[in-house]
Amino acid sequence: MLAALSFGAAAQESEIRAVLRTQQDAWNRGDLVAFMHAYENSPGIAFVGQTGVRHGYQEILERYRSRYGTREAMGQLGYTILEFHPLGDAFARLIGKFELQRTAAGGGNASGYFTLIFRKTSKGWKIIHDHTS
Repeated sequence: MLAALSFGAAAQESEIRAVLRTQQDAWNRGDLVAFMHAYENSPGIAFVGQTGVRHGYQEILERYRSRYGTREAMGQLGYTILEFHPLGDAFARLIGKFELQRTAAGGGNASGYFTLIFRKTSKGWKIIHDHTS
């Protein structure tokens, strides 16, 4: 069982959940650029997936564009947060599950798990590491 979160940790979790809601909403209206606003715009960020490792904001955006280039391929995205762990004042780890509802022509439904590392920046909480499978 997870320990109760301190007030600061609870605030972190609330802020990060808001980032994910905004990201999910952007995806569901077909806006990949707005979806990517959750990621830190840096060459140092990383995305680890079934096809390998991608580094940098632009490379990750291009990966999303190549895999989800049409509205049909994007479908409708939903997240379930399974665990949240603050890692000090400026970092946090989140584990969750995604569900992607799509037509057969769009690639069919998909689901999996993800681990995100967030860093608090001057522009708010940003994803600096994404491992999705």
